Amino acid sequence: MAKVGLFFGTQTGNTERAAEMIQKELGEENVDLINISEASIEDFDRYDYLIIGCPTWNIGELQADWDGFFPNLDEIDFSGKTVAYFGVGDQLGYPDNFQDAMGILAEKIAERGGKNVGSWPTEGYEFNESKGVINDEFVGLALDEDNQPELTEKRIKEWTAKLKLLFNL
Repeated sequence: MAKVGLFFGTQTGNTERAAEMIQKELGEENVDLINISEASIEDFDRYDYLIIGCPTWNIGELQADWDGFFPNLDEIDFSGKTVAYFGVGDQLGYPDNFQDAMGILAEKIAERGGKNVGSWPTEGYEFNESKGVINDEFVGLALDEDNQPELTEKRIKEWTAKLKLLFNL
């Protein structure tokens, strides 16, 4: 069975809590949680399946730890890696860049050879623009703990059910 590396950055703890919920749904024995603030380039080499979690911070920016690690992504060959994304954001407070961080990371990792999987519908969200939307879907699971916390658990369960198939878990 494949092992999954779940790399996350967190500012307020929301993304870390979501990462832990995802790990639980996929099976703790199947998923290693790695805080990007403690990650190395070599850590990415250990996994064929990756989950990348990043909140959108300020106005369409990467969370601070991801922002610091971002230049290192140019040193990683993601060829042969299957990569899913999740993001935490505030669709009402920042409707013009909701989930931008997820899109920024997905674009960079795809440029480096990663196969992006795990898209998520935009229905049920209220926002204007997002770098996290491609072909009318989010590139990964979009969570909003500020405005829709009651939907987080249900969304994670639905999304991880898809990932189990995509990651052969």
